Amino acid sequence: MDGGSYLRFVALGDSQTEGLGDGDDVVGLRGWADRLAEHLAAHSPGLRYANLAVRGKRAAQVRDDQLAPALSLRPDVATVVAGVNDVLRPRFDADEVAAHLEAMFAALTAQGARVATLTFPTRLAALGRPLGSRLVALNQRIREAAGRHGVAVAECAGHAVITDPRLWSADRLHASPLGHERIAAAVAHALALPGSDDSWSGPLEPAAEAALSGPRAVVEELRWAATFLGPWLARRLRGRSSGDGRTAKRPHLLPVFPPLSGGAAERPAVGDASPIAP
Repeated sequence: MDGGSYLRFVALGDSQTEGLGDGDDVVGLRGWADRLAEHLAAHSPGLRYANLAVRGKRAAQVRDDQLAPALSLRPDVATVVAGVNDVLRPRFDADEVAAHLEAMFAALTAQGARVATLTFPTRLAALGRPLGSRLVALNQRIREAAGRHGVAVAECAGHAVITDPRLWSADRLHASPLGHERIAAAVAHALALPGSDDSWSGPLEPAAEAALSGPRAVVEELRWAATFLGPWLARRLRGRSSGDGRTAKRPHLLPVFPPLSGGAAERPAVGDASPIAP
């Protein structure tokens, strides 16, 4: 199937695919998968889109909770992105995580879907240097698994622009709106969609503001630790996840409309199955 004729797009994953960092839970989350759906719909006006991603989920949970519903929707294009939540846990097994991802690749491609995934940046400020080796190992296994099943890979690792703080939200773990835009463009390019190219990997314009230094930098680090790191650690100690009690934001295949002028996606009330913006 060529890149201009997809009719059913289903996204599986965790918080990044759900759209954290691009909008909020009040006005609605947009995110790279929603942006990719808009790109697809520009060439396939009949496209319908479902997003099954839930924040905080590990690869095994994405497989257990989202694969069967995704298969039931019979997508002709799907994205599978998970693994960072596994990397953040004390116990991490790259082979185990990759096995869950590969099982999803295999099931979706066997049903006829064109599948895309991505590799993860290995130098994220929120993760720190010690976890970089975990991400390198996971990325290599993602590439190998994708190669065995003909899955398109957006290589988000290795490009200097990925470390630009403007691509990251205040929590330093989720992409900013600009970051989500770049991820969507990267996946579109990996899928060879009409109008896509590799310009997403180019540098941003020079920043107008100078980087923080001295006492201001220390204050900013303390603010980040209190606002984001502390609550995250508290959830880990209690065995909780940010996704506890949450369900997919868009569990049904629905038509794709353009985003609202303010940039946030239009959302229906809970339980409303009417067409909405991605």
